[in-house]
Amino acid sequence: MVDDIESLKVNKIRSPEDGKRHLGVMGQLPPAQDVGEAVGGDGTSPDGPFDKEAIAAEVEAVLKSIYDPEIPVNIYDLGLIYGIEVQANAEVEIRMTLTAPACPVAGAIVSDVARRTGELASVARSHVKLVWDPPWTRDRMTDEALLELGLL
Repeated sequence: MVDDIESLKVNKIRSPEDGKRHLGVMGQLPPAQDVGEAVGGDGTSPDGPFDKEAIAAEVEAVLKSIYDPEIPVNIYDLGLIYGIEVQANAEVEIRMTLTAPACPVAGAIVSDVARRTGELASVARSHVKLVWDPPWTRDRMTDEALLELGLL
C-alpha cells in the first residue's frame, strides 16, 4: 500500500511568494529538519467566550489548506491528522503523522501546521506533536483523497 503512495509522489513544493505549487527541481528541496513538535500563536486568549467545536472546525479548515509537498492532496484528507483537541484556554493540541518517517520536509510540515493554526484569531496557541503510532496507512485517507490520486 505504501508503495502505491510512493509511486504517486511528484515532489511538488509550494512557493511562499505566490502560494502556488511548483515542481521541485531534483536536489533543491528544503533541507530535512528533525522537528518532532512545534508551537504556533502568541498565547493571547481570544476575547469573550469561545466555542470549542467552532475552533476545531476552523483548525480543520486550515489543515485542509495545507498540502503534502510530495502528494497533491491536503494533509487532512491524507489522514495525517490523528487528533485535534481544543483546551479550555483556547489552546489547541494537534497530533499528526507523515506518510513515511524519512520525509525530507517533515520539520517544515510540522512547523507550518503550528504556525498556520496558531495564526487563527480564535486560537491562543497551537501545539503540534508528530507521532508514529499507529503507523500511517492508506486506509486513513478520505474517499476524496483516494479519488484525487486515482486509487478509488
